[in-house]
This record gives sequence, C-alpha cells and structure tokens, in this order.
Amino acid sequence: MEIASPTGGVSEYTIPVELDPASVALVIVDMQYASACRETGFGRWLASEGRAAEGAYRFDRIEQLLVPNIGRLLAFFRAHDLQRIFVRLGAQLRDCRDLLPHIRELEATFGNVLGEREFEILDELKPEQGEAVVTKLSASAFSSSNIDALLRNLGVRSLVFTGVSTSQCVDLTARDAADRGYGCVIVADAVAEDREDYHESTLDQFQRLFGRVATTAEVIAELTGSLTPTAARTG
Repeated sequence: MEIASPTGGVSEYTIPVELDPASVALVIVDMQYASACRETGFGRWLASEGRAAEGAYRFDRIEQLLVPNIGRLLAFFRAHDLQRIFVRLGAQLRDCRDLLPHIRELEATFGNVLGEREFEILDELKPEQGEAVVTKLSASAFSSSNIDALLRNLGVRSLVFTGVSTSQCVDLTARDAADRGYGCVIVADAVAEDREDYHESTLDQFQRLFGRVATTAEVIAELTGSLTPTAARTG
C-alpha cells in the first residue's frame, strides 16, 4: 500500500528545516495499544459499537505503513545512536481524573490507564532500556509533560515526528515545538489518521508555516548524507 505525497508544495513562509545528526531527535507519538491497535483500545471500542469499518483506513495504515516505517526510522536512529523520544498519552488514576476534561471520558472508555495493556507502546516499537519515554496528560506533549526540558537538556534542535493521530496529537505537538523554536519535520508515511482527507489537509497546512513534510526514505537519506564523509559520498 502506497500513499501519495501531500500536495501543495512548500510555502514561502516556512523557514528551511535541516536535520543535523548531532541535534536531531525522532519523536514517536502515541503508538500505544489504546490508539494504534485494531484489537484493543479505540479499535476494540469501535468493534463493540458495530463501527469497525470506520477504523479500517486508520488501522490498515498503521499496520501496513506506520509500524514498518517507524520501525525503519527507529532502527536507523538506534544504529547511529541518535536521540529517540517516545511519547504516550494516558492516565495514572483509575478514573482518569488526572487527564484534561475533554479527553477524560474517551481515554477511560479505551482503558488507557497505567498498568493496562492500552497504556503500553506496541511491542513492535517497544522502547529499549535507556530510551526516553514521556507521558503526557493532553494532546500536545508540550502542554503537559517535561518534553521541552528534556529536549533542551539533550541539546536537541530539530524533531522528526511520527505516530498518531496526524491532525491531533502529532500536529499539535509539532506545532507547539515549532512555536518553541525547534525545526520540525512530520514524516508523511509514518503518521496516521481516521480519514485520508484529514491526514492530507493537516500535512498541507503544517508545511505552510510550521515545518517540513518528508517521507521515511527522505529522512533516512538526508541523515545518512550528513553521517557519511564527503570523500565517501563523492567517491
């Protein structure tokens, strides 16, 4: 399954975003059993309501594109010891009162609570020991977690965003990052949404001002070029 690149081109209002291996981080947003698995959390709830078909685009894309492509990026960042940040949304209190009111009932319905399977990141993308995991209580990680302090402590200046959902937690976190001065890239074939029109519209609007949209292959090629000595590249 192939997804076409977003249309519309790069806006004249967007500053260039270059990825430097010394200061880049891969950000994996909400790839949890609550929101990124057909059989648990959101997927299970849709099925119980007789609405499984509404999740087909989302979960097909996650299974066929996101898990493989995020896996490729994660393997590349690990192989070259580049920064990796996992972001997850979830409650620590059983009744989810620690979450913001507008998402409280939703996450409680999905069972997205510490100690439950839904709270965990998919096994295929599971963080390794020593990799940073940030827990947020709202859609944007910058609104309700320590991610900004963490990134600045690590010397990170540019961010490569992947995960779910394109128009919600990914977009909000990436826009907030841009507003704090980070160079931001959303990986078009490593983010997912409930509907294709939501996905494409979000990417088109994001690259008008907030950052760049690229593919998995383009991100890996750009970083590989920066890691490879000039002589080897021209050689």
